[in-house]
Amino acid sequence: MKKLIIAPDSFKGTMTSQEVCALLAGAARRVFPEAETVCIPVADGGEGSAAAFLAAAGGRWVPMDCTGPNGRPVSAGYALLPDGTAVVELAAAAGFALAGPRDPEQTTTFGVGELLRAAAERGAARIVACLGGSATNDGGCGAAAACGVRFYGQDGSAFVPTGKTLGSIHRIDCSGLVPALQRIPIVTMCDVDNPLCGPAGAAAVFGPQKGADPAMVERLDAGLAHLAELWVRDCGADVRTLPGGGAAGGMGAGMAVFFSSRLQKGIETVLDAAGFSEKLDGADLILTGEGRLDGQSLRGKVISGVAARARGVPVVAVVGDVGEGAEGIYDLGVTAVFSINRTAVPFETARLRSWADLAAAAEDILRLCRALEIRNSL
Repeated sequence: MKKLIIAPDSFKGTMTSQEVCALLAGAARRVFPEAETVCIPVADGGEGSAAAFLAAAGGRWVPMDCTGPNGRPVSAGYALLPDGTAVVELAAAAGFALAGPRDPEQTTTFGVGELLRAAAERGAARIVACLGGSATNDGGCGAAAACGVRFYGQDGSAFVPTGKTLGSIHRIDCSGLVPALQRIPIVTMCDVDNPLCGPAGAAAVFGPQKGADPAMVERLDAGLAHLAELWVRDCGADVRTLPGGGAAGGMGAGMAVFFSSRLQKGIETVLDAAGFSEKLDGADLILTGEGRLDGQSLRGKVISGVAARARGVPVVAVVGDVGEGAEGIYDLGVTAVFSINRTAVPFETARLRSWADLAAAAEDILRLCRALEIRNSL
């Protein structure tokens, strides 16, 4: 092997994409010390996206405190790239890791709006909003409220909606959106293409992951459906069938309505910024991966995105867990999938040994490649 490309996502809650790159590169050096190893830490719009942009393009992290998903202050920030683009990651202010206990009826994206507003008012030329990894289901109303949009109840009083109170919104007034956010383009990276409501919508598909039981899923879905009707009446925007509208508890649709943002697949944006296609020249193998591979991974996440750009180079995915629907990844160009779980243990136990398990699995894969290479040369 002369050249190996390593382009993984983070393993959510366990390892960043940079840490995964380092482990895979270490295995490559042990088995193929003569090979060129190119590390491209990537993300699809979820946790680690801002760091992936910084790794690809340079720039700096701008720290700031904001409101967390449960209403308490958290330390967050955004990435500022050399061209003036601000990368705002929802997970930094409203992510899974910040919400404990999880309750998507109570959590808010207000802090995400604070980050968007700060980036714009501090002179960002453009904003890239990354939506993956949310603990919320408020349709982006919290973020909009932080940026000047007003939500009124039946009694005429203003309030900040959460997933539980979307159905209580009587009127939306977007006229107060801060001017700085009206002047600059905003692109939203989505790691899924789910619509806002219905069986494939935000609440039905992602609500259970955020702590919603079946009854809560129905309430959350009804709240988003009510919000969608108000968007048509008060904002002149019908996003009920918008692909990606269901991302981040409906914030995909909220970004389109409140901030006039264009939605696009996150992995494509990061791969372009990293110059993936140019770095692929002469590659013999691509190693990629993410924490869990399942049916959702086929809908615009890292592994499918990398495979789509592979140009015939074999793609091997190293993952933490394999779930229902994962077999469809082969139809998208992935050559093989390997789980790093070497023993049948719960996630909370497996995550403690994930670093060693990932390194061992990668070395096994590369040893097989080395053996086949030697055999074919005889």
